[in-house]
Amino acid sequence: MDSALRLQDMAQRLAVLEAESAIRRLMARYMDLCDVPHASVQVDDLAALFTADAVWEGIGSLAAKSFGRQHGRQAVAVFVASYLPPVEHFALNLHLLTSESIAVNGDAETASGQWIMQQISRYSQGGSELFCARLNIDFACVEGQWLIAHFRTCRLFNMQLAEPSV
Repeated sequence: MDSALRLQDMAQRLAVLEAESAIRRLMARYMDLCDVPHASVQVDDLAALFTADAVWEGIGSLAAKSFGRQHGRQAVAVFVASYLPPVEHFALNLHLLTSESIAVNGDAETASGQWIMQQISRYSQGGSELFCARLNIDFACVEGQWLIAHFRTCRLFNMQLAEPSV
């Protein structure tokens, strides 16, 4: 392989690594904004994470019924924010991501990722749950910034958690 091709290959590999890193930071920011306790989240903070034509949807009968399908940056952000402070839905809500798989397309302008998400929730009205869901998410690089283009969540299971006794 000549030096020009090798340099081109290295530049492509670097672009993929940088894209993967940016996508990880984007997902960490999204999950951080969705965690409670957290200062009140502004709809604009959430909207900044999504493409203009973003889709956020629940896949499978339970998730589809609970979440439906939201289309457009503003609609997605308003929907997600409807669960977050200052709304009194969650007393505690933590998201943990694992089993990550990110595939950056050859042009390094689109990518897809899959995670298993564990969500531990304590509700303001009482009760606690553990959820596990598979997240399949498409991303787009828009003007040099990675954004969520299509967020799909499919519930794998949920269970009530016993309240700790003191």
